[in-house]
Amino acid sequence: MADDTKEPWLNYLALTTVIFAVCATLATFKGGGYSTRSVMSQSQASDQWAFFQAKSIKSNLVQMQKEKMELDLLAFRKDVPALTTEAYKTRIGEYTKKIAGYEREKTEIQTKAKQLEAARDDAQIHSKSFGIAVILLQISILLSSIAALLKKKIIWLAGVATGLVGIILFLDGFLLFM
Repeated sequence: MADDTKEPWLNYLALTTVIFAVCATLATFKGGGYSTRSVMSQSQASDQWAFFQAKSIKSNLVQMQKEKMELDLLAFRKDVPALTTEAYKTRIGEYTKKIAGYEREKTEIQTKAKQLEAARDDAQIHSKSFGIAVILLQISILLSSIAALLKKKIIWLAGVATGLVGIILFLDGFLLFM
């Protein structure tokens, strides 16, 4: 029973293990949140690009119709009554306005899609730091557990070093200082 005396460093081992476990839990939670944000932003950006493509197709269809009417007007100018010529010009003007509207909408959609892609990229950077932090914190917890079982201080010190790097990456997940 004399061999069962508790060494003082084992108290610090227990404390650091709890700290690493709490940080690992929080890093998992925050990393998952950023991962979800990344996926959602990518999905929304893809929707915006599909909307952009639809507007491009509509714009091209109207552009082709406008060009056809302009060619028709040129080809049959002498044979077409003035009233019909005015109707053609009115319709061509309407098509021109529609095309300009589509181009404005495409610019707005493109801006929104790029903002969503930027949000996705930012979330991926945060998520990566949290993910690596979780791995290192789990390794430190494992090393601390082994150190406690074997009562080897050097293994615990290796776990502390690994855990400190994990905590630095955990903090980097929030602040992005690295």
